[in-house]
Amino acid sequence: MGSGQSKSADTAISGTLSIPPAQPAFGNSPAAGANPQFVTVPGANSVIDPSAFFKYGFPGPVNDVQYHDEFISSYDRRMRNPGWVVEHITAESLVTPPNAPPVDRKKSVFKEDLTIPELFRGRLADYFRSGYDRGHQAPAADAKFSQKAMDETFYLSNMSPQVGDGFNRDYWSHFEDFCRRLTKQYTNVRIVTGPLYLPKKDADGKYRVTYEVIGNPPNIAVPTHFFKLIVAEQPLKDPKSDKVAVGAFVMPNSVIPNSTPLKSFAVPVNALERSSGLQFLTKLPNNQRKELCQEVTCEIIVRDFKKALPGK
Repeated sequence: MGSGQSKSADTAISGTLSIPPAQPAFGNSPAAGANPQFVTVPGANSVIDPSAFFKYGFPGPVNDVQYHDEFISSYDRRMRNPGWVVEHITAESLVTPPNAPPVDRKKSVFKEDLTIPELFRGRLADYFRSGYDRGHQAPAADAKFSQKAMDETFYLSNMSPQVGDGFNRDYWSHFEDFCRRLTKQYTNVRIVTGPLYLPKKDADGKYRVTYEVIGNPPNIAVPTHFFKLIVAEQPLKDPKSDKVAVGAFVMPNSVIPNSTPLKSFAVPVNALERSSGLQFLTKLPNNQRKELCQEVTCEIIVRDFKKALPGK
């Protein structure tokens, strides 16, 4: 770059440019009475204050992060789906403790999450005759340690529209079972689950993101895919090991034959990050990671889960 260009560039950035105060967690607006942050526009004879708009309220996006007994979730208000849910399952958490009251899925009912603002809340009527299941992201079967924990998995803020036969009631359920079976080989199993909206190549050779929207008015997005990131800690065969087994999987929200190998849905973690806009395992060194499917046999066991599922 020539000296004339450099001088011009220096002039262009010589004005005052400050970033509005960092927003508190979960998208709350800036604290009342915060000092205005000014931006001086080069070449203009005025001083502007974009952050003054925030005196009317911070627009977002807001992520409704909720802590439940069995899972933590972040709700996506725009899509009316969970952005992600995080679980920690163990061999002990998958059974009802001795002498505790019995836990029965039939006692749990789907319910709207009244902690979500009404404008962005998924409603029971939105799923009625939609052709989709109310698909748990944190499965009810992962919450057998208490009735309250299981009941909380039935909030619609934990649901995404999923294809029923052939997916939610079949391959996806078998995949959830695979995750639970990992507790027979690892002390701790941590799972992140969520929806994806991925592009598809059209006939003209261009890629587009297209998804259905259900409800009246239409407001709940139907994800094109779903993901799970699995982190398995402390293998029972070597409990002192600091190595962590990691596996990422992405599946289409469509009928999947049970004969399809689970490994065919495995993807690199960074590919999942790119697709989801999320970051995973940033504090876990690469030399401490192992490929999950190199440590265990990644395959589903076909079982009949349909009898356990209440009416959708």
